[in-house]
Amino acid sequence: MSGPLIEFQNVSFRYGEDQPWVLKNVNFTIGEGESIAIIGHNGSGKSTIAKLINGLLSPQAGKIFVDGMRVNEKNIWAVRKSVGMVFQNPDNQFVGTTVRDDIAFGLENRGIPREEMIRRIEECLTVVNMSDYVQHEPHRLSGGQKQRVAIAGVLAILPKVIILDEATSMLDPKGRSEIVDTVSALKNNRHMSFITITHDLNEIIHADRVIVMNDGELWLEATPRQLFTKKDELVQIGLNIPFVARLAEELTRVGVELEKHPLNHEELLEELWTYHSKM
Repeated sequence: MSGPLIEFQNVSFRYGEDQPWVLKNVNFTIGEGESIAIIGHNGSGKSTIAKLINGLLSPQAGKIFVDGMRVNEKNIWAVRKSVGMVFQNPDNQFVGTTVRDDIAFGLENRGIPREEMIRRIEECLTVVNMSDYVQHEPHRLSGGQKQRVAIAGVLAILPKVIILDEATSMLDPKGRSEIVDTVSALKNNRHMSFITITHDLNEIIHADRVIVMNDGELWLEATPRQLFTKKDELVQIGLNIPFVARLAEELTRVGVELEKHPLNHEELLEELWTYHSKM
């Protein structure tokens, strides 16, 4: 195909005629192979975007295209072959009694031959480091392990884009780190698009581009590094700035000149080492 993988054209949405607009004339595109983070405070419209892409909701105004197809009742099942979703609570996605059965369920529904099913299950569990849990009951896994199994199940159907809708919000720091690392590795090794929907700015550092939503409107599009130069504005729209960004700002205020805005602890240490070596 030519053109973007996903496109929103003047999209507006509300949950009822007497309800306020959740999205207001939203326009953006996402290309093949891009990793996009969509962030915003609660109620900003970011999770509604995910449901619109997958056809779980329909806009009152505007058009949405996925892989060249307009998202509507006629194309909905074809669209869903291109879009995989990982939700906030992985327990809501599990249908099998074992990890293997759960991943096989989606493949069986698509008529995938048994030999190909076995190959995909093994490959996808290896990719998310869950091969040793193939016979485990999904509900007995840790939160991070459950989400990795959910990601494996989505990977197995070979979508063109994976949407992670607040997929780490119910996890502890260890589980959150596992999912962020898993998605980062997939981004580097597979030519597919990723959309991470979150209110946690710590999760956006691996994204190619960030879409910031505020009160239903597209407030800003920027790279993660560009975004962290707008700390005061982000706080004003209800977003918490990561510790590394806050620390870097305080260092700058006391005269420590950093060459670039660090995105994580490793970059901050590198900047401090560079600054120290010039003294």
